[in-house]
Amino acid sequence: MTIVEADRTVVGGVDTHLSVHVAAALDGGGALLGVEWFAAAPEGYAGLLGWMASFGTVAKIGVEGAGAYGADLTRFLHRAGIEVLEVDFPSRQTRRKRGKSDPTDAVEAARAAHSGKAQALAKTRDGQVEAIRALLVAKRSARQARIKALNQIRQLAYTAPDVIRQRLKGISSDTLAAAAARLRPRSGGDPVVLATTVSIGLLGRRVVALEAELDRIEALVGKLVVATAPGLLAVYGVGVDTAAVLLVTAGDNPERVRSEAAWAHLCGVSPIEASSGKVVRHRLNRGGNRQANSACGGSS
Repeated sequence: MTIVEADRTVVGGVDTHLSVHVAAALDGGGALLGVEWFAAAPEGYAGLLGWMASFGTVAKIGVEGAGAYGADLTRFLHRAGIEVLEVDFPSRQTRRKRGKSDPTDAVEAARAAHSGKAQALAKTRDGQVEAIRALLVAKRSARQARIKALNQIRQLAYTAPDVIRQRLKGISSDTLAAAAARLRPRSGGDPVVLATTVSIGLLGRRVVALEAELDRIEALVGKLVVATAPGLLAVYGVGVDTAAVLLVTAGDNPERVRSEAAWAHLCGVSPIEASSGKVVRHRLNRGGNRQANSACGGSS
């Protein structure tokens, strides 16, 4: 039976997975109190927090994968008033040295939170910014699929029989999809003409559908950005797309970014010292959020 010490400070660590989370608890001196497995579900989150609280007062919890498998757990812990820290995944070099196991990763996450190695507060992912992030995922994939389909239409048109090439010749990219979507195959005749017409028509209708998706997503994102940070849109050169990327980078709890320097580092626009011996120099930061880096005008 666990003996609860009311004045004991507990620091937790969690290695997150799709179905099961592994938790570790340390006392204020860094001694291991225990390791336990919990289901990746609301009842499991409650059990995890209750288990850690059985050792004493939970001060903070380091979560590995707070933005992935641990996102819902992070939301639960934030609602419970627990400070949640993002823990980076161990490097391959570190894992080669000490091996890999879920309990080990959970203990290391707790030690990172206890030692101060993990300092970044996790995003709460519980407000309008998280809604924007979800929409941007769909927007990004739709945009990429649209470009890919347009390129495929062009390539098929270049190698198509003359009867098809003439119908698509000189058409701009803005109207290419609509023109391709209007193509209708005629049964019989040349099988190459039939197959190419079917393929180009399908791709054209796919692009038209994707453009409709993009219009809907952009309207929703625009409303959310205006409701969340209207002042950001007033900044010269910042449109809805740029504002959305910056908001997602900051998260629903932007107070986690403690200074302008921390924000610059997060966006990968802060200089990195690369001095050696008598040579003192700095180089571009190639880390940070690359989408925010692009939105800030940084070098990729």
